[in-house]
Amino acid sequence: MNETINRRKFLKGSALTATATAATAAGVITAPGIARAAPVTLKMQAAWGGGIFLENAQSYVDRVNSMAGDALQIDLLPVDSVVKTSQMQDAVHRGVLDAAHYVPAYWYSKSPVASLFGTGPCFGWSSQEVLGWVYYGGGQELFDELMASLGLNLVSFFNSPMPAQPLGWFNEQITDAAQMKGLKYRTVGLAADVLLEMGMSVVQLPGGEIQPAMKSGLIDAAEFNNPTSDRDFGMQDVSKHYHLASFHQSQEFFEVTFNKKKYDALSPELQAILKYASEAENSNFYWHNTKRYADDLNTLRDEQGVNVYRTPDSVMAAQLEAWDVVVERMSGGDAFFAKVIESQRDYAKNVLGYLNLNQPDYKLAYNHYFG
Repeated sequence: MNETINRRKFLKGSALTATATAATAAGVITAPGIARAAPVTLKMQAAWGGGIFLENAQSYVDRVNSMAGDALQIDLLPVDSVVKTSQMQDAVHRGVLDAAHYVPAYWYSKSPVASLFGTGPCFGWSSQEVLGWVYYGGGQELFDELMASLGLNLVSFFNSPMPAQPLGWFNEQITDAAQMKGLKYRTVGLAADVLLEMGMSVVQLPGGEIQPAMKSGLIDAAEFNNPTSDRDFGMQDVSKHYHLASFHQSQEFFEVTFNKKKYDALSPELQAILKYASEAENSNFYWHNTKRYADDLNTLRDEQGVNVYRTPDSVMAAQLEAWDVVVERMSGGDAFFAKVIESQRDYAKNVLGYLNLNQPDYKLAYNHYFG
């Protein structure tokens, strides 16, 4: 009897399973296809027409595209493809561009506070520590507050800690700050105010116009950012005196900015990719660019006849004094500027206090092995 019942249960269960399977198969055949979200394409313009910085921008874009797959892709456009560099921020704000890759100093005219995010005073820190302040010291929140106060429809991330920028190219070796007085010099951001305080006449020019301006005599001296870009611009053809080390822009990094409406419309997963690709680019930039800078500096010096000097400490001390004047003046006229400076000072005093106590003198070790 038990065998008969079990057999009936088995046959009944088999029939039900077969019916369910058939129904499932029919459902697969007859159910409409599930709609997928349309792939998102963002148009990003870079402030760079070529060279290593355009490579860096492409590296960020490739990182995003690789992680996002079919869901999101960024198309990178070189400088001036849609608007001029000076118009890029407004273009992203208005939605003419979806995104931009540049540096905050390029929109310094909107607010001097912009320059504090990468081209501000040196409190003994490098670009690495300034990015630490952005991510963990309240810097990002202050930046977002600045965006809100300016009414800008933007979301920005920061990446790629740059080494200190050279003082730049001159018609003679600079051994004293007095030699710089009266010279027509190219720089950007708050560095312009600092060098004006030191007695220079400052012109703010896009990167591609620096070499022709010095060649024609429009300017007497100039800096851009690094040996690789300077060599690409052909600065070695208009000057043979190149000074490394300076406090005028001793820390800087890229800003990747997105139209906020476009950004908010993305899924949380895609928003995270845009953010974390920016963070990942920090390491890639430093590893990649420092090697290139070192190689190109060697080429400038050893093959192209450039005299390479370290800027005298007396000149850099004069820069720090000029920074003090500029910061005090700006803080007195702008409460938000003063607020950001106070936040930066607090972070630098704390973190650099630890680092300066803990870090060995790496130059001592370098000289021990290499002379």
